[in-house]
Amino acid sequence: MPITDRPIRFALVGCGRISKNHVEALAKHGGRAEWVAVCDSNAEALATAQTATGAPGFSSLSAMLANSQPDIVVLATPSGLHSQQAIEIARAGRHVLTEKPMATKLEDGIAMVRACRDAGVKLFVVKQNRLNATVQQVKRAIDEGRFGRIYMSTVNVFWTRPQSYYDAAKWRGRWDLDGGAFMNQASHYVDLLDWLVGPVDNIHAYTATLARDIEAEDTGVMSLRLRHGGLASINVTMLTYPQNLEGSITILGEKGTVKIGGTAVNRIEHWAFADARPEDDAVKASSYDTGSVYGFGHPLYYDNVIRTLRGEAHAEVDGYEGLRSLEILIAAYRSARDGQRVGLPLVF
Repeated sequence: MPITDRPIRFALVGCGRISKNHVEALAKHGGRAEWVAVCDSNAEALATAQTATGAPGFSSLSAMLANSQPDIVVLATPSGLHSQQAIEIARAGRHVLTEKPMATKLEDGIAMVRACRDAGVKLFVVKQNRLNATVQQVKRAIDEGRFGRIYMSTVNVFWTRPQSYYDAAKWRGRWDLDGGAFMNQASHYVDLLDWLVGPVDNIHAYTATLARDIEAEDTGVMSLRLRHGGLASINVTMLTYPQNLEGSITILGEKGTVKIGGTAVNRIEHWAFADARPEDDAVKASSYDTGSVYGFGHPLYYDNVIRTLRGEAHAEVDGYEGLRSLEILIAAYRSARDGQRVGLPLVF
């Protein structure tokens, strides 16, 4: 049932690196939403989150579910834990909002969707970069057919993550809990490619662990054939010297060429169409500066979640949408492992 007579009650599980974005995002919706619980097994991180939210803290998810009354629980925990936690939350009758990627295994992502469906609760997957003003401009141009036939699309994620980043949390770079540069850092960019120019028909990928002491890859490349016949590539490394250089997507079409660049698709660097329009002059005004690769989409994403739970909107990125990019990532890892092209959809 829609919740219209009070603020939506949120709980946060996982109070590490990304949790700050969630706390700050919800603060922009005061009066419409509130934190009622926070949870982390790390006492120091939990205390920080309690101070930031004013909500009571719990050291385990089970204790939190038993002793608080959230409408929706936010998972900002290691990715490999999302599935079992989402299933527990769904069975407790609460909605689920999970950070990317929704899981590290396709079968775990499917289990999450099924558990939420069977419990009659909603599953939201955070894909905040879709809401960046720059990305929205490109999506609008695609929907209006301004590119004509799209020939090639290229994603570059040239960032840096030093060994100290991985050493700071034992789960980082592990296959079961995190995955590598594709699954973690580039997950949003895989989603953007599929959302803007997909669906993907097949993939050939290479991965390498060149300089970091981790299980998964620090560098990878994907070649993709899209269902509409165009080609695409995704190039990712966490070894860029000396700092994050580029998070970009370039789309080359019959009647248009666009590049969104900057460190995190935050600047429109090229915008050219055969059907020039007066509003094109204002497009670059959607560019913005950012000191964070996360961008400013979290508050906008929370607005959609809140409006959905109030019965005023539909989820922009639900569990089924989340499975699309997870399937591409799993296909890429299978291709790199087996040295073969992998077609979609996957059968397992």
